[in-house]
Amino acid sequence: MPDIKEFPEVFIPVFVAIDVFALLPFFISYTRGLPPDAVRRVINQSIMTALGVSIGFVAIGEGIFRILGITVDDFKVAGGLVLLVIAVLELVKEEGRHRKKSVTTTIGVVPLGVPMIVGPALLTTLLVLVDHYGVIITLFSLLLNLFIVWLLCKNATRVVRIIGKEGVLAISKLMAILLASIAVMMIRLGLQGLLGLQ
Repeated sequence: MPDIKEFPEVFIPVFVAIDVFALLPFFISYTRGLPPDAVRRVINQSIMTALGVSIGFVAIGEGIFRILGITVDDFKVAGGLVLLVIAVLELVKEEGRHRKKSVTTTIGVVPLGVPMIVGPALLTTLLVLVDHYGVIITLFSLLLNLFIVWLLCKNATRVVRIIGKEGVLAISKLMAILLASIAVMMIRLGLQGLLGLQ
């Protein structure tokens, strides 16, 4: 059985990897002009897509490792480097450059479900957490985080109005810094494993 004391150690990296506060402005932009029913469908579609892709990746990830001869420590180092690059790009990217808006209800699958909710950062984080803490607590953390994404998207306009665009940007940048820290930790753990220092 998973140790409940470890839950914050699993929940926080998933929350940081998803970075819902970076998602909210894009969600508002993509869904502007859609009727309320369509917005609800987009939200549900994006959450179900994110859940399906995440579970599928976790299920086949370890098998792919065995086929390719990749160890978990190899993945920690490589995944940590990828997360570090993603975090740095998030920190230095120019604001105001918005993706092209598409007013269709399929945006719940792409780009909202994948890659905005479930991108390389989340998939890498999930595989490392499964190795460290087990499948049950990792998937529970994923479900709770996706519920938070659903709740915030449902109230996206209100959240942005309360926090303000500057506040949303500041929180998103903080998430990027935390993601960079998690990336460095992954690289450190991977190197320790490869060098037999654990």
